[in-house]
Amino acid sequence: MASIPSTRDDPGILRLGRGQALSTLERIFVLVVIVVVVAVDLLGLIFSPGVDVIASVLSIATTSVLALYLWSPLAATSALGLMLALSFVTGNELQALLAAAVAAGIVMRLGWNSLILSYIGGFVIASAIIAYGDLSGPVNVGIYLIVATVAGAIGFALRMASARGQRLEQQLVEQAQQEREAVLAERRWIAGELHDSIAHHLTVVAMHVQMLDDARVGRDSQEAIRVAARKAMADLRFVIELADDGPRASALQTGDLAAAIDEARNEFESAGHPVLTRGDPQDERIPRAAEIVFARIMRESATNILKHAGPGEVGIRLDVDDESATLTIDSPLPATPRRDLPSSGTGLNRMAERVLGASGEFHAGAVDGRWRVSARLSIA
Repeated sequence: MASIPSTRDDPGILRLGRGQALSTLERIFVLVVIVVVVAVDLLGLIFSPGVDVIASVLSIATTSVLALYLWSPLAATSALGLMLALSFVTGNELQALLAAAVAAGIVMRLGWNSLILSYIGGFVIASAIIAYGDLSGPVNVGIYLIVATVAGAIGFALRMASARGQRLEQQLVEQAQQEREAVLAERRWIAGELHDSIAHHLTVVAMHVQMLDDARVGRDSQEAIRVAARKAMADLRFVIELADDGPRASALQTGDLAAAIDEARNEFESAGHPVLTRGDPQDERIPRAAEIVFARIMRESATNILKHAGPGEVGIRLDVDDESATLTIDSPLPATPRRDLPSSGTGLNRMAERVLGASGEFHAGAVDGRWRVSARLSIA
């Protein structure tokens, strides 16, 4: 019989934890073997004249004890040891030793370190007593040791197969969970991309639709709607192309800060807001990653301003030094909230996630009667 070297604690110590419960097939096999052996013993007891009834009954009881391993290896081993001790009294110790040799496989399959070592010690002692005891004839217990070794090896192999099967099952569960999380991540990514791009253009369309009846700005609104619809379609195709290969936004994001500011300025002016811009969006000190984040912040802020801002000037300010870059966008607060263009609050959350994900600082709130969004990113 053998044991498993553990890599935990001291690698020089042999350790075995409690084995996995027998599978349904293993249980059926053990029960079939027990039933067959018991049936043979019963037939011999019934049809063989001159059979020692007590020895036969004890042999049947010893075989039946093996069924206890299906529920409690410790109780079964204790009962088997008792049967082996009684067999010395009735003279059928060889039958009991054979049953113990076969049971070595079950002990190896189910047992733990102390139980296996105790079983080996008890089996060796019983074999020595039988081999060197005062018997009527010489006995070769080597065959029983071989049976015990083979049974133990089979039990060990089944134990390893059971442990491997459990590991594979756990890996399949973890893999399925990872696949579900990947699907959810892809859905969140697609939703975020649609929100950041399509929602902005649709806001522009919705705002200008309300201005079509005004003859003074009707033509400009038509042009703004046409441009916004074209950009929305382009962004939608971009998102669909990325979605074909999964959420790779971190590698494929595009963002031109200067273009985003120019686009927002045109949209604000079309909506009747004067715009004051300060700072150079093409400053070479701004890294590409920060430019992408700022471009997204600019676009989302433009969406929110078009939805909610009151009449008045919109300010866009970009401050850059050798250590950080800060984008500040402020707009007048409305006298009354607009109900025709509702907001879910998703935009502010996504802006904060983008900035904080880049180890930056983000603030949004009312300051001196104006709504201010500020994003600061380190460029050092």
